[in-house]
Amino acid sequence: MSKVDIRDVQVIAPNFKKRLSGVTATVVRLVPLQARDIAIAATGPVIPEHVPQIPLSALIKMPRSGPDGPRIWHARRNVEMIGGLALKYLLGKRLKLVFTSASQRKQSSLTRWLIRRMDAVVATSERGAAYLENPAQVIMHGIDLEGFAPAEDKIALRAKLGLPTDGLLIGCYGRIRRSKGTDVFFEAMSDVLKSSPVHALIMGRAVPKDRDFLERIKSGVKQHDLTKNFHFLPEVPVEDMADWYRVLDLYVAPQRWEGFGLTPIEAMACGVPVIATRVGAFEQIVTPETGALVDPEDPAALAQAIRAAIAPPRPLTEWAKHARPHVAEHFAIEREAAELIALYRRLLAS
Repeated sequence: MSKVDIRDVQVIAPNFKKRLSGVTATVVRLVPLQARDIAIAATGPVIPEHVPQIPLSALIKMPRSGPDGPRIWHARRNVEMIGGLALKYLLGKRLKLVFTSASQRKQSSLTRWLIRRMDAVVATSERGAAYLENPAQVIMHGIDLEGFAPAEDKIALRAKLGLPTDGLLIGCYGRIRRSKGTDVFFEAMSDVLKSSPVHALIMGRAVPKDRDFLERIKSGVKQHDLTKNFHFLPEVPVEDMADWYRVLDLYVAPQRWEGFGLTPIEAMACGVPVIATRVGAFEQIVTPETGALVDPEDPAALAQAIRAAIAPPRPLTEWAKHARPHVAEHFAIEREAAELIALYRRLLAS
């Protein structure tokens, strides 16, 4: 385990959630990279071994000040803002509090109250910044271009992962719930499959409250006799996700709502074109050269876009050529890491 001495840490990145989420993925990917240039460590109940980290128990006993004065506490959830405020005002730790907001809707009164007590606020998109009462610096998410790269042999990788080696693979990954539009993907692909024998991959986890939602989708697959074409895959660790993008010919992000949305960037970094809805930051991520956009909650429009992408002369082939270069130019994780470190240093010097 990559443990760090709390006395040397200048920046703490809490991740208080046990389950995989977009926030967890962000922390896991950013912290090791940022650690090359600043003394940063993650903390939380479940942090992968390769990530520089301190145990949660170390927070209580950590020295009041960091190696050069205050420390940065970079929260990304309400519970983490609350944790930072408790450490600062109840335990007397010298902390500068930072919050990153990916939300694109009006926050609750509690969230607004917490944000007002932050020393700096980051928004992951211009649209998200517009919903905040506090001034925010926009720092868009980035992706690790070394970890997410095209497959050398896509067919061989499919065989290794136990996936069909014939036909096109179209994927939809992430939490399985209504806001993510998994049912919209199912409806659209059911329509597409009437004329194109492709394979649809649905990967992710449904929490207990969403399991009926998932079961309705699975029942629909059976009723339409599409079990040979729909493949339901379990959630995999963050570090294993790249392979599951690499096998795809097209990635679909059918969300009804999204804060930012990393999955299209991950897919495009692997050379996979994307069709997404006009939510989150997708309109800034997906361009006419790399994919297509449709309105949310419109399975007919989504189906039409997918059919157009896979029909001769297959626009998705041309999109795939531009996908990774577009991400490399605009969404490299090194840019995100550098902008955050610059923010940390300004706060530490103030």
